[in-house]
Amino acid sequence: MDKLIIEGGYKLNGIVNISGFKNAALPIIPAALLAGDRCVIENLPRIKDIYNISEIMSSIGARIEFDESGTMVIDTSNMKKFVAPYDLSRKIRASYYLLGAGLSRFGEVEVAYPGGCDIGTRPIDQHIKGFEALGATVEIEHGVIKCKAEKLIGAKIYLDVVSVGATINIMLAAVGAEGTTTIENAAKEPHIVDVANFLNTMGADIRGAGTDVIKIRGVDKLHGCTYSVIPDQIEAGTYMVAAAATGGDVTVNNVIPKHLESIIAKLRETSVEVIEYDESVRIISDGKIRGVDVKTLPYPGFPTDLQQPMAAMLSVAEGISIITENVYEARFKYIDELKRMGANIKVDGRVAIIEGVDCLSGAKVKATDLRAGAALIVAGLIGNGKTEVDDAFHIDRGYENIEQKLLSLGAKIYRIRE
Repeated sequence: MDKLIIEGGYKLNGIVNISGFKNAALPIIPAALLAGDRCVIENLPRIKDIYNISEIMSSIGARIEFDESGTMVIDTSNMKKFVAPYDLSRKIRASYYLLGAGLSRFGEVEVAYPGGCDIGTRPIDQHIKGFEALGATVEIEHGVIKCKAEKLIGAKIYLDVVSVGATINIMLAAVGAEGTTTIENAAKEPHIVDVANFLNTMGADIRGAGTDVIKIRGVDKLHGCTYSVIPDQIEAGTYMVAAAATGGDVTVNNVIPKHLESIIAKLRETSVEVIEYDESVRIISDGKIRGVDVKTLPYPGFPTDLQQPMAAMLSVAEGISIITENVYEARFKYIDELKRMGANIKVDGRVAIIEGVDCLSGAKVKATDLRAGAALIVAGLIGNGKTEVDDAFHIDRGYENIEQKLLSLGAKIYRIRE
């Protein structure tokens, strides 16, 4: 397993360009099969999760070309069936988007129960509820989800909990259903809007994405298109936190500031200066961070995916900070790793109480999941001495060229391949 070696104590300064949004790209790639045509998707991040979902698509008949600029050409015109290989689809949680897309195009689909980071229970019951409301039958046998429908019929679907995955999956299935589908209590995240915009560019009729009520009028046929994925708000937020924590001055380019409002507000609360431009934000910090309270919530609240990097920064803030995790119940596994570096953190259920210390010390730590890995990088950047982050493959799932980007900002970081 690869490991990252970080020499702490260097301020980040300069300009960093943000890649396309992983959480939008992962459903958009499977959505391309609905066209039965050639789609060109631009601004994709070159990360492990994108390669994994592309490999699944290729294995079932899609022709895919992916160049160094982040542009992918997907031709799904010759696909005839949709049975995703078990070993491939169980590697990545986003494989469940193949269910909605495959059901809509072929009327039958089989995908292994999804994998992904171990951050708590992430059931797919709301996905299944949506498919069944549209007229599909769903069975789970030996770890494989099997969906089948003679015809999909539009329906009114109320999600019992706000779920990004279920909202997108139901949209994917509903674009080919007869009549109108209404999703109530829908998720409102920016990548919901991006997926809807991609589908509409292919000829779908979706309205209300970004609100809690989405209406999808089924269409007979979609077509190929060219589409550019929105910037990754989580990657942007991670570099913003890293800049603030190290007392740096960093301009984060290729962002949509509207999508970053919650993190901007919280950084300002910690006494960090944030300047907003049309497509960039500048973080200016003297390294003296004030403790704050953070509660994760669905968009537009503070994102759960930035909770871990924020905790690393707050571990050296003045005073006491409290982080309440309202989205996933097992997202504090990384806290023990921060404690190895000298952080003073107590966890009680979904609440972490952080008493700021003067400094962290470099240590040998392990990334327990994707965003936990990002937190340990932030901790390594502000720690004294050398930090070794094992299991860097988790980080590679969501951050493109993270060492190169940090090096360009003045960090001392390198990778050891084992």
